[in-house]
Amino acid sequence: SSGINAEYGQNTLDEATDPWGVVVERVEVKDVKLPLSLQRAMAAEAEADRDARAKVVAAQGELKASQALKDAADVITESPAALQLRYLQTLCTVAAEKNSTILFPIPVDIMKSFMKKDI
Repeated sequence: SSGINAEYGQNTLDEATDPWGVVVERVEVKDVKLPLSLQRAMAAEAEADRDARAKVVAAQGELKASQALKDAADVITESPAALQLRYLQTLCTVAAEKNSTILFPIPVDIMKSFMKKDI
């Protein structure tokens, strides 16, 4: 692409300068003005490219998150107590964030072990 353009440009320069005995070694382009419509088209293309890359990154993040959730679910499935502990941990987190008290029912059979027995 740029090699072809450079070669074409060199050939064009040589054709114009050889009859005069002048050799052009380098040409610098310092200021290029593009039509507004071309600028808009280039900006739209760049934005579409950024959006596409952002969607790929987001999808990769979702994939990693779903894999982590599956792994966590597998660990919790192995131990029934793990689910209860996770539930209690979540309750503590919610209570700390909202500065609130959370009440939840405790089964009577669990409470019986803590209650005094009548003689």
